[in-house]
Amino acid sequence: MLRSIWEDIKREYTYGNMVTRIVLVNVAVFVTISLIWVILRLSNSWVDPPMYVALRNFFALSSSPWYILIHPWTIISHMFLHEDFWHIFANMLLFYWFGRIVADFIGNHRILPLYLLGGLVGGLVFFLYANLRFYGDPNPHYAWGASAAVMATVVAAGVISPDYIMRLILIGDVKLKYIVAVLIFIDIVGLGSNINTGGHFAHLGGVLMGWVFVWQLRQGNDLAAPLNRFFFKITDFFRALAKGQIRRPGPRVVYRNPNNKGAAAQGQKPPGGPAKAERGSHQERLDAILDKIKLSGYDSLTKEEKDFLFNASKQ
Repeated sequence: MLRSIWEDIKREYTYGNMVTRIVLVNVAVFVTISLIWVILRLSNSWVDPPMYVALRNFFALSSSPWYILIHPWTIISHMFLHEDFWHIFANMLLFYWFGRIVADFIGNHRILPLYLLGGLVGGLVFFLYANLRFYGDPNPHYAWGASAAVMATVVAAGVISPDYIMRLILIGDVKLKYIVAVLIFIDIVGLGSNINTGGHFAHLGGVLMGWVFVWQLRQGNDLAAPLNRFFFKITDFFRALAKGQIRRPGPRVVYRNPNNKGAAAQGQKPPGGPAKAERGSHQERLDAILDKIKLSGYDSLTKEEKDFLFNASKQ
């Protein structure tokens, strides 16, 4: 059974859209941290040991500038970290619903940048709030969860298509703009409480980022483009590294086959010749285009890449 579940997860991650992948990453982190929590509590008389708290804070966003400086990954990792089941359940449910709408209207390749930018702005707002609210407090405060990134996605969907109809259980058909307005109102009211106030400020940071993202896109400025270019460079680097196309520094030993010199003198061509090299180059370019479609969708291709793919499909 476990093997079947694992195969299903791998298939969904490999062939699913970006919304599905982000949900799977969040769930995987939650399952891992939960299992570690159970094991450590059982070994510590059902009390949270300092080791677990240190592990959680190792990936959470801190209000301490020094902590962030020596733990820079927390700027990203905190938005994939959840402790409570209902926290991740609500976040992933909202993200799945509204993320699919955003992907349908502005493209699957903009989902991850929107998610990350929403989480980054939410984290920045939390950092500013915590340092102003608890100024002089030597104890750092921590934040984790995808709520700011999810709220950026929710608001983006509402701005893109405010009259989109969603069918809610026990309520019926409701326009998207009213659902978004209620979710924002809940966070605004939450600012007046002493429960997760920093979290509500972070959520509103995500709200702001979701609105700015769509507004800038309508002005012709795609905030997702720089991040996607960065992702492509990272992907191309590791692809080239896996194929051995990146030369590492160090001494090289070159072996020359003495028979090749004689063959060249007699006008003979090496086995395979240019045709083999051309076939390899053609396949590499085709693989790169297919990977780009898988990551960002068909619409992200240039006209030249689309023509190349069309010609390749007829061969």
